Amino acid sequence: MRILVTGGAGFIGSHVVAALRAAGHDAVALDSLHPAAHGAGHPVPDDVVQADVRDPAAVAGALAGVDVVVHQAAMVGMGVDLADLPAYVGCNDLGTAVLLAGMARAAVGRLVLASSMVVYGEGAYACPRHGPVQPAPRRRADLDAGRFDPPCPACGAALVPGEVGEDAPLRPSSVYAATKTAQEHLAAAWAASAGGGVVALRYHNVYGPGMPRDTPYSGVAAIFRSALEAGRPPRVFEDGAQRRDFVHVEDVARANVLAVDATAESGFRRYNIASGHPITVAAMATTLAGAMAGPAPVVTGEHRPGDVRHIVASAALARRDLGFTARIDPAEGLRTFATAPLRPAAPATIATGPAAGHDIRPVRETPWR
Repeated sequence: MRILVTGGAGFIGSHVVAALRAAGHDAVALDSLHPAAHGAGHPVPDDVVQADVRDPAAVAGALAGVDVVVHQAAMVGMGVDLADLPAYVGCNDLGTAVLLAGMARAAVGRLVLASSMVVYGEGAYACPRHGPVQPAPRRRADLDAGRFDPPCPACGAALVPGEVGEDAPLRPSSVYAATKTAQEHLAAAWAASAGGGVVALRYHNVYGPGMPRDTPYSGVAAIFRSALEAGRPPRVFEDGAQRRDFVHVEDVARANVLAVDATAESGFRRYNIASGHPITVAAMATTLAGAMAGPAPVVTGEHRPGDVRHIVASAALARRDLGFTARIDPAEGLRTFATAPLRPAAPATIATGPAAGHDIRPVRETPWR
């Protein structure tokens, strides 16, 4: 099939394009090549259509002859402060709306949407007495006192974290998370109105070769690696026991290939894309430090508003419906990532601010997937 990949020159998008082509598809990459993500002054690659997904005319031209759209283009990360809000909404939600409107006009009825686990907010928890519960947002006083795990909202007892499934309520806790939630709602409304098929892939923490270097927006794995390359210990927030699922970009790309076929069914479906092997942030930092023979991580006890404690996915639905199971265990993937090629740092475009929850340094770029 002919497949348009928005954000196709970015970190995840470029891997998706390569995987689709390897599977025999005619994959066309559309990307704005924003200097914040790609640097300035670089020539446009021969296999990339340079255009902004918010440009209706450019989108209309790129959709000609297309069977499926794989929508990766997005501004990602937590942002510096609320001044970033218009940029996130414009890039992620307006861009998605322009794309969907163009698809309706061009009668392109199949979409794979790059979503994110951030739509859930906190993960799944159970109380020994009250069963499954949704904890309240963590209080600043508790975080300051080092009480990082949320208590049961009914009795105050310690909760047991579990796996979050796709039917969990969406409770975004950041601007970025709110825009990803809105993307899903827009895509679901489009599918209902146009009779289209949408598969939304809720990526967990993606890492791997080609990840942006030395920017707090590029993910904690790259932030820790950049610190180690500079001879600094990774700075781990809270007590380091917060659990995450780190999924390799090659597995994410393969999930997109599988999802393309699933878009033949009309309606909106969503799937967690995760490794299935959650680890703590401290363990991830320790693995990278060991692989790079660098200094041991420093657990700082610091915290940041909007961060969640545990978010671990159930990957059972993606395995059942898409036939997707991650092949790269984080224990091995992170060791390989320690020496994998990264994208060079881009020029400064945004004022300084806090890093993505783990390593405080000047912010140097706004990311684009």
